[in-house]
Amino acid sequence: MIQWQGVLPALTTPFTANDELDVTMFEKSVKAQMVAGVHGIIIGGSLGEASTLTTSEKEILTNVSLSIVAKKIPVVLNVAESSTTDALEQVKRARQWNVQGLMLLPPMRYKSDERETVQYFKTIADSTDLPIMIYNNPVDYKIEVTPDMFEEMTECENITAIKESTRDVSNVTRMKNRFGERYKILCGVDTIALEELLLGADGWVAGLVNAFPKETVAIYNLAKSGKIEEATQIYRWFMPLLELDIHPKLVQYIKLAAAQTGLGTENVRPPRLTLAGNERERILKIINDGIASHSAIAGCLDVQKQAPLYA
Repeated sequence: MIQWQGVLPALTTPFTANDELDVTMFEKSVKAQMVAGVHGIIIGGSLGEASTLTTSEKEILTNVSLSIVAKKIPVVLNVAESSTTDALEQVKRARQWNVQGLMLLPPMRYKSDERETVQYFKTIADSTDLPIMIYNNPVDYKIEVTPDMFEEMTECENITAIKESTRDVSNVTRMKNRFGERYKILCGVDTIALEELLLGADGWVAGLVNAFPKETVAIYNLAKSGKIEEATQIYRWFMPLLELDIHPKLVQYIKLAAAQTGLGTENVRPPRLTLAGNERERILKIINDGIASHSAIAGCLDVQKQAPLYA
C-alpha cells in the first residue's frame, strides 16, 4: 500500500521538436529523481500537460516509469476528466497498467457543486481498489474540496490522501485537527512547502523538483529530521525558483528550468508555446542566477545524509 509521504514529483512530459514523446529524456528525468531519493512519481498531472496527452501516450509514460522504478517507489497516475464515464475508463486503464495509486481532480470544465463533487469522487473510489489522493486546488480549478466534503468521503477507505493546493497553510492544521491520520496531507504548492512540512504535512507533491531533485529531497529530509536551519537555508536559495510554480505558465517555466539543468527540454504541446523574447530572458535569468549561486547551499546539502527509502 502506498504510504503517501515524502517527495512525489509531478513529472513534466518531455516532447520532441516534432511534438512526439521524448522517451529518452523522460527516462533520464525519472532516473535522476530516483538517484535523488524521491518517494514516488506522478504522471500526467497539470505540470505533465495531462489535458493534451493521448491515452496511448499515458500508457507509454506509465510503462517506462514502472520499468525504471522497478517497484522501489510507487507510480501514481493523474485522473482529470470532464465526465464520470471518462474518469471511470481512465481508472480502469490505470489498473490494467499496474500503477500503484491515483491522483484525482474534480470534474474538468463543469464547475460541480459540493454534492456533485463528492458524488464524483465517491463513484470513482467505489470503482477501484487503488489508493486515491484528492487534488484540492480551488485556485486553478475553481472547485474547493472543504473539510465537510472530506468528512463525507471518510467512508471511502481508498481515499487516503490530499494534495493540498489551496495555498492556505492553516489547512494542514485544520485537517490534522479534524481527521488525525485518516488522510495524509501533501503540500502541492512549492512556495509554501517548508511551512506546511513543519506544520505536519506528510509530503510534498513538487514541481521544481523536475529541475532540482536533490535540493527538493534535501529540504524534505532536513525538515523531517529536525535540521530546520539547514532546510531553511536551502529553501531561501530555492524560493525565486519555486515561485515559477505559481504562475499560469508554470509548465513552460519549469520545463525551461529542467532544460537548463539537463533534465528536460523546453518543448511544450500547443496551444502552449515555448517562451520567447523578454519573458524568456527574464525567466532564464532567475534560473541561471539560482544555478550560479548554488555553491552557497553546498554545506547544507552535505548535512542531509538520509538514504532513500528504497536503498
